[in-house]
Amino acid sequence: MILKLYNELDANIKYFENAFDNCGDLVKRKFPIGRNLDRWLYVAYFDLLIDRNSFEANILTKLMLGLRGPVGIDELDGDIFETLKDVGFTTADLKEETDFTAVTDAVLSGDTAVMVDGYDRAIVVSSKEWPNRGVPAAETEAVVQGSKEAFTEVFRFNTVLIRRRIRDTGLKVEQMRIGTKSGTDVALMYLDGIVRPSVLDETRKRLGKINIDAILDAGYIDQLISDDWKSPFPQTQITERPDKAAAAVLEGRIIIVADNSPFVAIVPATLNTFFQSSEDYCQHFGIMSFTRALRWISAFLAVALPGMYITLAIYHPSMLPMELAYKLSAARKNVPFPAVLEILIMDIAFELIREAGLRLPGAVGGTIGIVGGLIVGQAAVEAGIVSPIVVIIIALTGIAGFAIPHYSLSSGFRIMKYLIIFLSAFIGLLGFLASGLLIMIHLVSLKSFGIPYMFPYTAGEMNGMSDFKDTIFRMPLLKMKKRPIFARPEAQIRFK
Repeated sequence: MILKLYNELDANIKYFENAFDNCGDLVKRKFPIGRNLDRWLYVAYFDLLIDRNSFEANILTKLMLGLRGPVGIDELDGDIFETLKDVGFTTADLKEETDFTAVTDAVLSGDTAVMVDGYDRAIVVSSKEWPNRGVPAAETEAVVQGSKEAFTEVFRFNTVLIRRRIRDTGLKVEQMRIGTKSGTDVALMYLDGIVRPSVLDETRKRLGKINIDAILDAGYIDQLISDDWKSPFPQTQITERPDKAAAAVLEGRIIIVADNSPFVAIVPATLNTFFQSSEDYCQHFGIMSFTRALRWISAFLAVALPGMYITLAIYHPSMLPMELAYKLSAARKNVPFPAVLEILIMDIAFELIREAGLRLPGAVGGTIGIVGGLIVGQAAVEAGIVSPIVVIIIALTGIAGFAIPHYSLSSGFRIMKYLIIFLSAFIGLLGFLASGLLIMIHLVSLKSFGIPYMFPYTAGEMNGMSDFKDTIFRMPLLKMKKRPIFARPEAQIRFK
């Protein structure tokens, strides 16, 4: 609904202040300007959402004195409203609004509204300066070599951190607002001429369909635009690292930046991208290829190791070397529970300790994780509740999960782990293989904005098989001359 401003200043003030009734943090004032004090002005902004000192020193003082250098506002010819726009403010970032909705939205966003008596228009002056914690260091995606910067909760800081890394006029920032109550600023960032138009159009379409009262984090958008909301595997890549986001833009992908969130979403995403880390391209390809192989092995262990133990311990001990089978049998001799219950007891205990460690303060959380794991594991073995081998299995499973560089993907594997455990407990090796096959079928069926989730392991020929140079093993940078499948075909050459 559009409600136009009135010509009478008092009518505008009445409507404006009714809209912000009981808002004690709204700073507002009506005062005369000009040397003859015959022009009335109304200024409103929210305390601490603006650079108050600069605004009052450079704008309010001049308006109240009616001066712009040696010339008074009253002495200038022409429309007083236009005069204010032209010479009354020391910023180039201002605009004219004619309806109350736009004015109130601007004030809520940290701008300052200026209304003049006798005009059905308002001047909106950009004066944003939100409370912030500066540019912090990355915590959830720490690297040994590479940038230490992380995104922050301030929307404009985040877009600047990406633009600082890509100094190209083709880097576009499309802004919109999502959330009927929150009015959250959201931006699409992409490289024009490199991004696929079909992916860009689909992203705009999905964001345009979001009709929700509030977007409080990029994770909201992640869930609302995913291709398959039922899947436990992430279909958009969430990152806190500006260098990773900039690298994704250079590959032809799209960054979705949401205000108040220290994370951004990257689309499209494939399973392969979740195993890539920022430091993979900062060190020798041989070292990082070995590290990547370890990540894939860790992913397999994180999802399959408990189910594999149940299969071999209960149904197929003959598949083990004889001495190992005897040791497993001897270790479980005094345990009153079946192997599957042992696994579940220890795994749930491990998850509880991990969750408790995350919720406690940093130093205390790390201590609880280490000491709690040691005490619980040792006590459970001594009490005869679980066997020592089960403690080893669960510990290896947990460590393997931490080695996966993306938390959301690790969480997806944690859920799939229980599918393998239960099917292995019911039908042994057949259940283990069937559960693995079901997971693979599900992964192959997924898509992210039209890109196969298992690319390039499936449909790799779509890009001439060149994407295999950056998968489990990474080729030298000199050999990686083409962008991945995300870029449009005519813009895939990035290194000559």
